Amino acid sequence: MPDFLFAFGLIAVILTVTALASGFVERLPISFPLLFLGLGFALSQFGFGVLDVGPHSDVLEIVATLTLALVLFLDAVKMELNELGKGWVVPVLILGPGTVIIIILGAVPLALIVGFGWLLAFIGGAILASTDPVVLREILRDNRIPRSVRQVLKIEGGMNDLVVLPVILVLIAVARSQVGSVGEWAPFLLKLLVLGPAIGFAIGGAGSWLISKADAKLGIRLEHQALYGIGLVFAAYTASTAAGGDGFLGAFFAGLAVVVLNQSLCQCFLDYGEVTSEMAMLLVFVLFGSVLSGMLGSVSLVPALVLAALVIFVIRPSVLALVLARARISWEARAFLCWFGPRGLNSLLLALIVVQADVAGSELLLATVGLVVIASVVIHGASATPVSMWYERRVDRETLAEERESTAAGLFGSRGSETIRVGPAELSRMLDGEDAPLILDVRSRSSYERDDAQIPGSVRVLPDQVLRWGSDNSVDRPVVAYCT
Repeated sequence: MPDFLFAFGLIAVILTVTALASGFVERLPISFPLLFLGLGFALSQFGFGVLDVGPHSDVLEIVATLTLALVLFLDAVKMELNELGKGWVVPVLILGPGTVIIIILGAVPLALIVGFGWLLAFIGGAILASTDPVVLREILRDNRIPRSVRQVLKIEGGMNDLVVLPVILVLIAVARSQVGSVGEWAPFLLKLLVLGPAIGFAIGGAGSWLISKADAKLGIRLEHQALYGIGLVFAAYTASTAAGGDGFLGAFFAGLAVVVLNQSLCQCFLDYGEVTSEMAMLLVFVLFGSVLSGMLGSVSLVPALVLAALVIFVIRPSVLALVLARARISWEARAFLCWFGPRGLNSLLLALIVVQADVAGSELLLATVGLVVIASVVIHGASATPVSMWYERRVDRETLAEERESTAAGLFGSRGSETIRVGPAELSRMLDGEDAPLILDVRSRSSYERDDAQIPGSVRVLPDQVLRWGSDNSVDRPVVAYCT
């Protein structure tokens, strides 16, 4: 069979199976990453023998590179930094000390239990510090879970690559002896940490500004705006790489520029980009399934499983519990957040970067990371639905502290100005006046379920959705919110 026909058939299977199986996957203890990793194993030379992909495959490199660049750009665009405002403590706590500790703790078993040298162990620790929002996709979309809790997971899954990626790239340079003297390190770090991100930031900021002006003056069709956004991702990656920087950091900072500079890309691009990245991610899972099928035999099973157990059950949960120690959340939310830190596609893509750099021992590292990812995809994918349902039942039964916060920053004590309060009698007078306020019913989920009677004419908005409601709705009169 010609290669291009097989590729078309594989993409057809991915798209149709994803659609047809989506209802079952949402109800069963499985996930699409697990499903398509299994498909890759089944199609590999150790299965039906129709898909032969190795870690140095050009097809894998191209698809993986495009996928990671697009995922990083979209993660940055969706960061909602404008909502955090001055609450910078959240990303600092999660991305700074927390991620660094996870990298260090992850390197220890890689060196002492699995047997890697310390340099490769720290590269592996950084790779395994990357959590994957792909496995958590349904959780991040579930409005029954308080928004502040989902935002913590989104911040961690979307931004910790900004910490681990430079660490990996620097350690790769050390492993390959690319830099030696202080005089060589300075320009290398300048290109890596400054030049590449600056180019990406400039392209993202200028590009998003340009399309908004062109749309306002000329009227750009939505489908062309969607394609324009994809073009920005590729432009940022290409320009940053061509200048000697890192294209992935360039792509991330291009997306970050859209948020920081308060620019916007049309919702059509976000929708199209999400669909495109999801299709690419599932295809990459199939390719990695084929790759790992021929590599897992080189891994010492018991040490690798001990590593997976430590990474999944001990290292991240204990570090995140420390990070969240002073957060204003229930113990249920703390347990929920500590549990969901899956390793997935991002870890595999980062490990592939090490392989492509021809670092000694990198293929064994990819196989080891692959085993940890498979264990995480199975465990976290199987537990996503029951754990989410358990937490949702707790939210339905009583009002939890995290429900009263719209953002992750609020959980750590970062709040806006003090809210003006009005009493029932004053509200009654306001409602009888000419400029009657809009009434928002912001009772918690459990309070509303116990008594769903509302003030006549009021609008029901979940308390953790108030900021989002405010940004999506333009109101030209006073707003009064009430709860119990």
